[in-house]
This record gives sequence, structure tokens and C-alpha cells, in this order.
Amino acid sequence: MYDLLSTAMLKNFPVPLGDQVTIMHHRLPLAAIDTAVFPDSYATGRQHWLAQLAKLSCPTQYLLYPCNGSGPEGEELATDTVWIGPEDASKVLVLLGGTHGVEGFAGSAVQIDQLALIAEGLVIIPADTAVLMVHALTPWGYAWQRRCDADGVDLNRNSVDFSGPLPENQDYDLLKDAFYLENAAQRKVALAEFERQHGRVALEKAISAGQYSDPFGPFYGGKAPAHGRIVCEDLMHRYALKEKDLAVIDLHTGLGSFGYGEIICDHQPDSAGTHAARRWYGDSVALPFLGTSSSVPKNGLLDYAWHAIMNDRSCYVTLEFGTFSTDQLFEILLRDHQLWAGADNEQARLEHSKVMRRHFCPNDRAWQEMVMFRARQVIAQGLSGVSS
Repeated sequence: MYDLLSTAMLKNFPVPLGDQVTIMHHRLPLAAIDTAVFPDSYATGRQHWLAQLAKLSCPTQYLLYPCNGSGPEGEELATDTVWIGPEDASKVLVLLGGTHGVEGFAGSAVQIDQLALIAEGLVIIPADTAVLMVHALTPWGYAWQRRCDADGVDLNRNSVDFSGPLPENQDYDLLKDAFYLENAAQRKVALAEFERQHGRVALEKAISAGQYSDPFGPFYGGKAPAHGRIVCEDLMHRYALKEKDLAVIDLHTGLGSFGYGEIICDHQPDSAGTHAARRWYGDSVALPFLGTSSSVPKNGLLDYAWHAIMNDRSCYVTLEFGTFSTDQLFEILLRDHQLWAGADNEQARLEHSKVMRRHFCPNDRAWQEMVMFRARQVIAQGLSGVSS
């Protein structure tokens, strides 16, 4: 039995297809990792996802959620979902991808890989358990290689009560002028001065905790429920998820150490959700509210919409695959929003979309292998945990 297996070891590990290795008491399939599952566009990602879905022989329920707008080539946009397993299952693993559009490249790859493993019998869904996959929650952002939707809304800041006062982010308002400076050096000086006065955590919260006043700026939560939130709420109702035990894994990229998949739990530290996360995923669980995560606490997370329907045997985690530095992330996002706020920037936007893609899904085989291996590990843990 192997307690730890690195990606490099996996690549050359002489085990026949279909054998398994035990990692943290969960059976992880050792099918060869094929990085070709990483798509080159939203359209190909969706096509490959649907093609792999068609290979399943087990019971499935497919649902399509069209999205307004179109992609760069005029392609139709949609969120595709599939329920795999018995309709009356009382335990469900929910796998979300593309919450932030451009991060859907990795989300597609992980889901396509899982569909292949299920089709090949290398992932066995336990009795009384189903898997619900949600592909491309923000399809417009995925197609255009942005994090947000066509209205500039960040789905992961959108789960707030729009009938009441919206959260305020006064520090964002203080820094807003700096965000729109064309001169990157001047912007860096302004942000560094704010960090010197208030600290690093305050700076990250000012930029990324969520804001509801500037529709052209980053991390904008919107004024009404976004497409992805509506999809999730419909799935909750349609499948009566409030009555089931849930393991929700939301796939993200761009924050944290290169290639590492951090399990981020935004449940309150002493909550049942946090206790479930630690039982299922072990000591690698990181909590923003305790300062143990690469992420700071944020407003309006999609997590909170799911928390509201969860029982004490359920939890929601973000599986965040790191790429490059947080400072680089902020600079790339700020430039993206500058370009989309201005006019006649089509060529500049196109060039910057390549920068966005490179930050959120590096064309690096080692990074892609690490993502695939860690995703298999965490999904196996979640499936075992919720079905126990």
C-alpha cells in the first residue's frame, strides 16, 4: 500500500490499467493521465464533455441550461448538467466547473476525465449515491476567456440577498481610481502603499472580497442572480437536494502554489460542514476564516447558496489549483477589466485573453498532470465520504 504517490511517480508507475492505489484510505484509480482532455476552447470542451457523456452505460439524466449571448465564433452558450446514478439516491457528489468562466478549461478536463473513469468502470459510484456534474456555470466567461459573465458579474460574489442592502467594500472604493490607472507602475505603488498602511490581508480583501458598486471593476457581485446561480437553484429544487447528503466540490484555478490543489472550506470553523470536510479530506483542509488558506474571506460566494440547503452530514469545498502569484493575478484581472471597460479594444482584448488563459490554465504538462492527479484524489475522498 502506498500512502503518497507523486505525479512524477504516477507517470512511470508500472501498474496495469484498472489497478488502484490507496491514498488516505480512499481507492484512487491509476488509469493513465491524458492531458489531451484539456480543451483549447469552450466549444471543444463542451463537445468533448458531451461525447464522453454519451459513452456512459449507467442511468443518467441530462439537462441543458441555455445562456444568453454567444461565443467569439458565434457559438451557442449553455451550462450542461448530468445526474449519474439512481434518481432516488440519498447521497450526492456535486462537481461544479467553470464557476469563473476562464477557469472552466481545467473544470472541463477534470469532468471529462471523471466521465471516462466512470465509463471504464474505474470509478464505481457506491450504492444509494449519485454524481451530479455541472459543466460551465459561466459559459460566456469560459468562451471569451474571462472570469465574469457578459454583464461583468462574478458568479462567486453573486450569492447575496438582492432584496436588501448589499455588502459594502469601502476599501475597494478607496482604491478604485488606482485600479483604472493605465500606468502599471503607478498602480503598483498605490497598492503597495495601501498594503504598507493596512496590511496584506486588508489589501486582498479590498480587491477581491467582492464589491457591488462598480460593474466595470473586478469581483463585481451584480444586482440580480446570475445565470450560474439560477442554474444551481433550479438543480437544488429539481433534484430535492435539500433532502440529501451532499459533497460539493467546486473546481477553480489561479490562486495558490503552482499545481497544488488546495481544499478551501468556507464553512464557519466550528460548523458541521467544517467537521465533515475534515473527516472526508483530512488535515489538508484550509479555512479562510482561520487564516489558514491562500484565500481571504469573501462576500457572496456560491458556497453560501449551497450552505443554505445543507444538512449536518454535508459540506461544500473549493478545490483551487494554484498557478502564479496573487500579485500577478490581480494585475492580469485589472488589465482585463480596463480593456473591457474601454471602447475599440478588440485586438487588445484578444491578446489579453491569451494572458488570461495562460494564468488560469498554463499550457504546462506537469501542471496539468498535477491537476488531474489531485482532482482524482479529492473527488475519490468526497465520494467515499458522502457515501459512508
